[in-house]
Amino acid sequence: MSSTASSAASIAQQIAARIAQEIGARPAQAAAAIALLDEGATVPFIARYRKEATGGLDDTQLRLLGERLVYLRELEARRGAILESIRQQDKLTPELEAGIAAAATKAELEDIYLPFKPKRRNRADIARERGLGPLAEAILTERALVPAEIATAYLTEEVADVKAALEGARDILSEQFAQNAELLGRLRTYLQQNAFLRARVVEGKQEEGAKFSDYFDHVERWSGVPSHRALAMLRGRNEDVLTLDIEVDADDPRPVKPVVRMIADAYAIGDTLPGDVWLMEVAGWTWRVKLAMHLALDLMTELRLKAETGAIDVFARNLKDLLLAAPAGTRATMGLDPGIRTGVKVAVVDATGKLLATSTVYPFPPKNDVRGTQGELARLIRQHRVELIAIGNGTGSRETEKLVAEMLGDLPPFENGMRPIKVVVSEAGASVYSASELAAAEFPGLDVSLRGAVSIARRLQDPLAELVKIEPKSIGVGQYQHDVDQYHLARALDAVVEDAVNAVGVDLNTASASLLARVSGLGTALAEAIVAHRDANGPFASRKQLLDVSRLGPRTFEQCAGFLRIRDGNEPLDASSVHPEAYGVARRIVKACGRDLRSLMGDSAALSGLDPRTFVDERFGLPTVRDIIAELDKPGRDPRPAFRTATFADGIDDMKDLKPGMELEGTVTNVAAFGAFVDIGVHQDGLVHVSQLADRFVKDAHEVVKVGDVVKVRVLEVDLKRKRISLSMRRDAGAAGRPPAAGERAPRGEAKPVNAPAKNQRPETRRPEPQGALGAALMDALKRR
Repeated sequence: MSSTASSAASIAQQIAARIAQEIGARPAQAAAAIALLDEGATVPFIARYRKEATGGLDDTQLRLLGERLVYLRELEARRGAILESIRQQDKLTPELEAGIAAAATKAELEDIYLPFKPKRRNRADIARERGLGPLAEAILTERALVPAEIATAYLTEEVADVKAALEGARDILSEQFAQNAELLGRLRTYLQQNAFLRARVVEGKQEEGAKFSDYFDHVERWSGVPSHRALAMLRGRNEDVLTLDIEVDADDPRPVKPVVRMIADAYAIGDTLPGDVWLMEVAGWTWRVKLAMHLALDLMTELRLKAETGAIDVFARNLKDLLLAAPAGTRATMGLDPGIRTGVKVAVVDATGKLLATSTVYPFPPKNDVRGTQGELARLIRQHRVELIAIGNGTGSRETEKLVAEMLGDLPPFENGMRPIKVVVSEAGASVYSASELAAAEFPGLDVSLRGAVSIARRLQDPLAELVKIEPKSIGVGQYQHDVDQYHLARALDAVVEDAVNAVGVDLNTASASLLARVSGLGTALAEAIVAHRDANGPFASRKQLLDVSRLGPRTFEQCAGFLRIRDGNEPLDASSVHPEAYGVARRIVKACGRDLRSLMGDSAALSGLDPRTFVDERFGLPTVRDIIAELDKPGRDPRPAFRTATFADGIDDMKDLKPGMELEGTVTNVAAFGAFVDIGVHQDGLVHVSQLADRFVKDAHEVVKVGDVVKVRVLEVDLKRKRISLSMRRDAGAAGRPPAAGERAPRGEAKPVNAPAKNQRPETRRPEPQGALGAALMDALKRR
């Protein structure tokens, strides 16, 4: 093996070992997963069908592995480029090379490279050109001598006096101090632990930026700023309402600030010798002129990245919960897209989502055709035997729901004694879908306004199948999603959609191209090819027929086949998540039971008595065998929960109807770092602050609720002017601001406001007193969703 190949192999091993430590796995597991990813395997495929190779790494671990793999490979590429650059400058020493090799982050690497980075000619370069380098070195080493006296020996035509000489020496030493990688690392760590973030209002912007009023004079420790507050303040700065500053040691009474003392200590600068006194001034000058701004920018960038990562994680978790929400199932459904003056748009779809009928009714002003509306809805329900009515939760939702309830009360039941069930569903993103090219291609002759009603009906039948047609960030379950890096947001959300689709599985013969495109190994082109083949040749009778699809080869078949289902096909196992490559193992299990495959599937008693170890072979280990037995027990099982809906209280249609103490039922629409938003049917979601989610300390709202959950809440406070509703899910009185119970900690990042600090004392958090039970900062996110 060549030295280059050996070095590459060593780097690959180091990366695998580091990632393994970060994700809680063994190096061999990480190395196997990396190899599979490099071969083109997808995360869902590896997580589900390559458990033996990876030791059972799940999709969460694999996603993190993929992210870190990109970062660490970029780090190694940058390391190589820096080594080559310094080598070409003929400045690479063994010690420097070792330091570069040991750098664990991009920031550390750039700190080391700083002195060698090609740059424009600066004041330190000019001073060296004037022969002042030896003066700087002499002052640094001969501390007992007076710097001004040493400088007299360096006066020339270009260095007219002692002052100019000392300024040149200062420029040289200041650059040396500012480019000390070890010192930079220590200072950065110190700031991360001790710096404060201060926000102030730009003079004259108080009225224009009223929504940022909580941050007009706000200070808190940098390390404790939660993502939602950081993003709020960054937005205020971007809108020129706020200024943001990083402050450190501002209240420290000592004449030499700790950050300056750290610079001095790096060069053993004392306080008494003449040289030390002058060098201490240089250390202070270096901090003020060169390092303070540089490190403040680093911290501000790190704050933004951390906040964006937190916001993206929140969005991703909410999206996953929404996509995996309970489907109402294959039942004829009516979708209602409420509107006041423009009318209520009506669409009826059959059990498979096929559009059957559309209409527009006008029950509200100015037409007020209530009787005509109820008659038209009743006619469509009877004609198409509608079992579900999906009502969008936008403007006019509660009025429409009330009208439908009255109509259903007068409607004779079907022969089975049942009446249609009405459900209020989120219409977030429906308008985006309606105006999309996809919707136009699906319904070329249908008015844009009616396409939204179709989407609302279908998302009740199967949220996952319908929501994949909408760009994830348009679904509206994020926190400051427009303020974060759009590339990283899109990557994270696409990964969530991919994992959700493949966790549920897709019916090969009914799925849309949009849904098929999210299946492991497939993309838009192959999904459209599958649909075209299906349209031309009829339903697929087996998974093997996928190989007849144009451009779908064995490699792609391996990636996608296990996630595609065929109901009532030629091969019973095609309806399960058993991969075709493992059909032989499944048949050995069936043979051992002495049963027909179709009769064995679903027979828990027969399958529970099997010893999985009996069926392990050279290719398929115990994890795969257990998965196959579990799938035979519950073939094609859907991991999503059972369908359940919230019942809104009668007569509570508007915020004005709410009173403190009311107990209501609602649906969680969004979960943020500071709490959960709940739709209680009054056109404005209420906030259950994280401190009101349970009768215990809750660190993360996702521990308690997820998007789509039906919950019981109690109204704490209603602010009509600012359209804010405070709710509680506590079983006790739920009074806002209740002190933590015994053994309970106050939520971090939401410290109780304090009065102005005493002299030389810095608060952990200082901001205006919250208005009522909620701080306005918490509810800003609701207005910005």
